[in-house]
Amino acid sequence: MEVLRPALINIDGRIYRRNVTKDEHYEEEEDFSYMGPPESEDLAEDESCDTHCIEQTDKGYRCAIDVPSVLYKYIIGKKGETRRRLEFDTKTSISIPKQGVEGQIVITGSHKAAVSSAVTRVEVLVESFRKKQPFTHFLSFPLNDSKVQEGFLTFKEEVVKQCSQDHGVDGSIFQNPAKLHLTIGTLALLNDMEVRKACEHLQECQNFIRDITEGKPLPLTVTGIEYMNDDPAMVDVLYAKVNVKDGSDRLQVIADRLVEHFVSAGLMVREWDRVKLHGTVMNTLFRKDSTVEDTGGTGRQTMSEREAFDARNVLKKFGAFHFGDFELNAVLLSQRYSTDCTGYYSSAGSINLS
Repeated sequence: MEVLRPALINIDGRIYRRNVTKDEHYEEEEDFSYMGPPESEDLAEDESCDTHCIEQTDKGYRCAIDVPSVLYKYIIGKKGETRRRLEFDTKTSISIPKQGVEGQIVITGSHKAAVSSAVTRVEVLVESFRKKQPFTHFLSFPLNDSKVQEGFLTFKEEVVKQCSQDHGVDGSIFQNPAKLHLTIGTLALLNDMEVRKACEHLQECQNFIRDITEGKPLPLTVTGIEYMNDDPAMVDVLYAKVNVKDGSDRLQVIADRLVEHFVSAGLMVREWDRVKLHGTVMNTLFRKDSTVEDTGGTGRQTMSEREAFDARNVLKKFGAFHFGDFELNAVLLSQRYSTDCTGYYSSAGSINLS
C-alpha cells in the first residue's frame, strides 16, 4: 500500500482509509481509520448512525446491528484482538452472538458518539470482508427451454463429431443442457434474512420489467456463438448469443435495470457498465469438475490449471448455429450449486414478465 495514496473505501458517502496488516490467522486483517470530520459527543438524541438507530438506555446508549454469523470472526479477530481494539478505541462494549447463531451484534456505551463510532467501524469491517465471501446466488434468465436444449444437444453432438481432433475439444467441456442460462449478476446472501431481502427486491422490479415487455413474454432467439478472449486457438469459454427476435435491446435494458436496482440496495457489486449477457455452452472449467458453475466461480481449479481448447474450427463450422427460439417469461434468483426437479438451479425467488 502506498503511504501517500492509501486505498479508500466508501460507505454511505463516508470515506475511510484502508490499512492492511498481516495476521497469522487470516489471509490479511484489515483495519480502517475514519477520515471524515471528528464525531461530536453532543449529538442530537434522534440522530442515527447511518441506517442504524442508537437508543438511549438507563446506562447510556445502545445500538443493535444485523450481521450474518459467518462474518462474526472478522469482528472478533484472532483471540478476540479486533473486538478488544474496537472496544478500547471507542470506549464501548461489543456483544457478539456465538459462532453459527444468527442474531444481532449489540454495541453499548456511555456516550452516543462513542457508540456511533463503534457502529461505523464495525460496518466498515463487515463491508470489507463481505466482499471476500464467495457468491451464493445469482439472478438469471433461464435458457433451458426444451427447444433450446434440443438444439444444444445437436450442437454438442456435431461439434464432438467434427472437431474432436482439435486440441482440447471433447464432450466434458460442454454445459449441462438443463442449466443453460444467462447470468445477470451475482449475490453473496449470507443468511436467510438476506435471501428474503433479495426476494423482496426482486418483486419490486416486476412493474418496470412488465412496462418494458408490455406485460408479455419476451420472444428470444439463440443463434450464433462467440468466444471470450483474443485468441480463438486458446479459448476457455464459448457462449451462445441471445437476442430479442424483434431486434430491440429490451433484454439488455431489463438486465441493466435489475443490476442497477440490486446495486442500489447494497446486494450486488457492479462489475461492468453494462451486463455482459452470454449463455455459456462450452467452458474448460467443466473438464475436470462438472459441478463448477459458469457464473463467475473458479471451482477448485486455478486459471493455470485450465486446459484451453482450439475453437477455430468450431467457430468456422458453427458460428451461425441456431439453437432455437423461445419465449422468456421469468427472472429467477437462483441458488449456486443446486438443482431442482427440472435439472435447473433451485430458485429462491422469481418474477414473471407477463
